Amino acid sequence: MARRRGLRRLAILLLVLVLAAGGIYSAVFFVQRSETLVSERCTAVVGDRRAELAPDQAGFASLITAVAVQRGLPPRAASIALATAMQESKLRNIAHGDNAGPDSRGLFQQRPSQGWGTEAQIMDPYYAVNAFYDALVKVPGYESLDITDAAQRVQRSAYPTAYAKHEDLGRSFASGLTGQAAAAVQCTLRSADGDGDPAAVLAELGRAYGSLAATDDGGSVVVEAEGAAAWSVAQWAVANAKGLDVVRVDVAGRSWDREDGSWQESPSAGGQVRITMAQASGA
Repeated sequence: MARRRGLRRLAILLLVLVLAAGGIYSAVFFVQRSETLVSERCTAVVGDRRAELAPDQAGFASLITAVAVQRGLPPRAASIALATAMQESKLRNIAHGDNAGPDSRGLFQQRPSQGWGTEAQIMDPYYAVNAFYDALVKVPGYESLDITDAAQRVQRSAYPTAYAKHEDLGRSFASGLTGQAAAAVQCTLRSADGDGDPAAVLAELGRAYGSLAATDDGGSVVVEAEGAAAWSVAQWAVANAKGLDVVRVDVAGRSWDREDGSWQESPSAGGQVRITMAQASGA
């Protein structure tokens, strides 16, 4: 009898454990489906290369690339700049240096003591990116150099070979963000935090690309562009979707939707990019 009671208690215990495990699984499954735990990320897939960045990093990557486009530089210049910034700052605008350069600042860890500008200038990402390109274009034949060699001639780092490990990332995001590779950059994001501001989008586009034929179309910004230029702007908008509360981008028969996070075929018009922002109506 004692043995039988022991077996019964064991069976009851196992049943309780199974039920508890089922409840835990259901709770975890529910939480995993909750938007609060969505893993936000941006990816660039070009051929067999795939690279990933956090949304804030992708925003800086899009700026670096857009400035190259504005200046008429080849995609190779953007690849070099992206690999450099990833090594120097992890593509973040950091306000401190390291042991090799305690006064280093910003995306490229440029140093006031080495003539890159004042600390305030270097901490302005637009200034820092242009300063990097100003130095890069003075490197003879930089377009044909290995990325790590070109980066080192600009940066003069104590770790000259370190840039090479970011080459695939630089090439992947540069290909997409310059528009050379269509629908290469996409972002998985949570719902927009608030209403988007077309004026803010227009201002950021202007700073990144210079003069554009862009207009506020009531909740959307429409940019007149086609070909690689259109795809550059469209993927810039996706890379900045988190910060600018963008919910949809339409270009050349394709659309990126924030809820889905990927590019899909759509009836979008050619010759323009439409960037749609979140609105109070629930868009």
